[in-house]
Parts: sequence; C-alpha cells; structure tokens
Amino acid sequence: MTEVLHKVVDETRQGEAYSPFKEDPNAYSKKFYIESYGCQMNFSDSEIVASILHGEGFGPTRNVEDADLVFLNTCSIREKAEQTVRNRLQAFRKIKENKPGMLIGVLGCMAERLKAKFLEEEKLVDLVVGPDAYRSLPGLISETEGGQKSVNVLLSREETYADISPVRLESNGVAAFVSIMRGCNNMCTFCVVPFTRGRERSRDAASIVAECEGLFNHGFREVTLLGQNVDSYYYSAPDGEEVKFEHLLEKVALISPLLRIRFSTSHPKDITDDVLHTMAKYDNICKYIHLPVQSGNTRILAHMNRTYTREWYLHKVARIRAIMPDCGLSTDVISGFCSETEEEHQDTLSLMELCRFDMAYMFSYSERPGTLAAKRYEDDVTEDVKKRRLTEIINLQNSHSRESYRADIGKTFNVLIEGESKRSDNDWCGRNTQNKMVVFPKTSQPLQKGDYVQVKIKDATSATLLGEMVG
Repeated sequence: MTEVLHKVVDETRQGEAYSPFKEDPNAYSKKFYIESYGCQMNFSDSEIVASILHGEGFGPTRNVEDADLVFLNTCSIREKAEQTVRNRLQAFRKIKENKPGMLIGVLGCMAERLKAKFLEEEKLVDLVVGPDAYRSLPGLISETEGGQKSVNVLLSREETYADISPVRLESNGVAAFVSIMRGCNNMCTFCVVPFTRGRERSRDAASIVAECEGLFNHGFREVTLLGQNVDSYYYSAPDGEEVKFEHLLEKVALISPLLRIRFSTSHPKDITDDVLHTMAKYDNICKYIHLPVQSGNTRILAHMNRTYTREWYLHKVARIRAIMPDCGLSTDVISGFCSETEEEHQDTLSLMELCRFDMAYMFSYSERPGTLAAKRYEDDVTEDVKKRRLTEIINLQNSHSRESYRADIGKTFNVLIEGESKRSDNDWCGRNTQNKMVVFPKTSQPLQKGDYVQVKIKDATSATLLGEMVG
C-alpha cells in the first residue's frame, strides 16, 4: 500500500448543497484537524470521523494551530509510516505547549496495535480510538476535556458505519471512496490488518447503493468501492436476497451510465469469472484490477499464507485478459520476505515478465510486531539484499510501465476530467478506464471537472499519457 497524506480542508469547495459545513470559518466555536496515513480505507474512515465531529458542532480547519482537536489517522503496514506518525505527534505536542486546551488523538490501525502505550509510556496523545470505535468519539472527547486520558480500541464483528454519511475531505468533487466492508479474514503472515481491523463483515448493500446514488446526484462521477478483499463481499438482505460482489457491482453500475465504478482490493484466491463478466458487461465499470501477488514463488506464497500458488495467480491473470483483453492490471510486490532465496526472488521477476503489470506498489519486507511472521519466522534476509532485490523489481517494473504507456500512443480514450494538471493550469487531467492518468491541453471548448471527453494519445511517459481532445 502506498503511504499517503490527507488533510481536512474547507468542505464548501464541493458546493453548498453537498457540504454540511458552513461557509463562514468563524461559525464554529470548536475546530478539528485530521491527517490520514496509509491506505484508502483510512481516508474513508477519516470522512466518517469528520461526519461524527460535525454532529458534535466541530468545524474543519486547514491550520493545525487553530484546531481544538487534532487527529492522526494512522497506518501500521510499514515501519516508516509509524515513525512518520510519531514525528508528527511530537510536532503537535510542541504546538500544544502554546495552546494547552488542544486535544491530540490517534485513530486507526496504530491506535489499535499500540493501544495505551501512546497514553502511558510516550505521553504523546490525549485519546486513542480504534477503527471500530468512532461512534464513541463524542463521549471520549468529553472525558478528555474533563482532564481524563481516554482509549477505546475494542474491535467489533458488526460495525460497518452503514448509517453514517461520510463528509468528503479534500475531494475534487468528481471521485469518492465508498466503503463496502470492513476487516479481513485472510491471515497473511506479514500483515497486521486482521489484528487492527478485526474480522470481515460486509455492509448492507442498499446503503451502499444509496450512498453512491447520493454522490452521483451531487455531481460526483466516479466511486471506488473499498474493502480489504472486495471479492469476498457477501450480504444477505432481510428479504432473503443474497448479494455477492458481482451483484453489488451491477447494482451500482445501473445507477447511471455516467457514474464510473472502480474497486480495491481484489484477492487472487477470490476473484471470480462472474465478477469479470460483470465488469465486461458494463462500460461504466472501469477495466482495471489491482491484484496483489506479493511473490512469484509458490513456497514463499505459502510462507506468506496467501493460499494460492504461482500457477493459480497466472491462471487468474489469463482469465482477466481472456474476458477483458484491454483490462489494466497492477499489483503489490514484497522483496526479501523471510527465508527468500535468490532463486525465489528470480521467480518473482519472471512472473512480472509474464504478467507485464501496468503499475506496481513495491516494498522490501518490513517485520511488523504482532504479525504471524514476526512470531513464527526469522527475518533473515539482510537489508542490503532486500534493497538490492527491490531495486531489481523496481527497475523491471519501470521498464514494463514505459512499454505499457507507450503502447497506448495512437489510441483514443474516454477520459473523465478530474481537474487541472498539477504542472500547468493550461492543461486538464483525468483517468481512462484502465486507471492511467491522461493530460491534455485545454481548448476554447467550455469544459469542467466531471465532464467526459475523448482524448487521442500523442505521447507517453512511464506514468502519464499525453494527448489531445478529439471529436
């Protein structure tokens, strides 16, 4: 997973009708500030937290110095993310020295994993709240305002926050994340998620469709359905209807042909032909799948408890390309997992050669306390070897990405405009169905965010398609 940063901003930029926040920043006597780290699920959770805080009379602020309540929504996937959070907390404590009434809290996976350590040993925060305890925030804040340190990291088998309408944070007004499930039942040995987010449970399908429909009615044109393993989504409705992931995809696709649907993340053991055929059936379901492989060697995959083999993964890729030849494909790769040999590393490189991913998230193995790998295996691949293998993986993927993007030169894509290019306000940018970023010059044609345009590709880098509008 990529390490990313998210900050609360003034929600009125999305439009008066959609944002619950008042335009006047002085309308609130209490203000909050949130930073999020880690996966898209954390971003989605921060939007739930913002909704709960709004209900308690808090307004957002861009400036941490103005905040009465500061939250870090944290990630435990990698050691670097945890260290970044610690550094930020130390910076916030310095700010608090000049604002004694400020409350500092930790949310998310680090909160769950480290629990009261933040409160007792490091004394960096005032309250600690796990991913399933956000409804308790009003009570915890009241306790903390009264001078008591507060913590709630209890995991739930039922909580999905299905009835809470998320406040879209720093949204471009075009694309939004929609959580469809929480937790994970896969016990991958390298991963902390089952311990920090609990067991898997799927959200009420009707509430998901209603949220997506509401977003479309407020001008959003793309939703990404989120889950640790979306392919295992399953909901039994009160009327007896059984909703699997392919059924949910179809329900959301039928809202409007103008609403694009993406999803993340898929698990190679669970993605089915039914899902692939549903994707192929509807033009507005994007032809892009993120399918983490982690390793190209069957023994290492078993060591990771991924529950599939190299051959199984290659078969799934073949099925994707047989049913959707134009489907974009990305992955996750870990170098230097416990006991990985040089030969097994070469198997990962050879699998990458066979699959030719458009993009990949690539990391060297970082042992996380509390995981099954930390308990069972010795982290016996040296850092030098991990880094060298990672460099080889990155170099190979970069060459594949360049080839993939160059192969699109001359093609024409339907692109959803997300906004102006970061490099020039003379250019628009947006993504095609394969999730590739497309940049193209503005013309005299009156366009805005959320419009669809046809773009013919003239050139490409290893991460961006460059084109011109046609038609």
